[in-house]
Amino acid sequence: MFPLAKNALSRLGVRSIQQTMARQIHHQKRTPDFHDKYGNAVLASGATFCVVAWTYTATQIGIEWNLSPVGRVTPKEWRDQ
Repeated sequence: MFPLAKNALSRLGVRSIQQTMARQIHHQKRTPDFHDKYGNAVLASGATFCVVAWTYTATQIGIEWNLSPVGRVTPKEWRDQ
């Protein structure tokens, strides 16, 4: 049974950790590119911009959010028909 399982796994392309690490060593970048240098800064500045834009939108442009009608709505008197 063991040779059958070994043959099936080898056909599926399952690699051992050593084979995967050996493959990754040959495909590493030699020099850092734009994303390595500036990726985190671009991500942080984009997230900051979005938070600031939504904060401004939610607080300054006068949207009526209608979160709770308690205290603002008074019931009308019933009319007899």
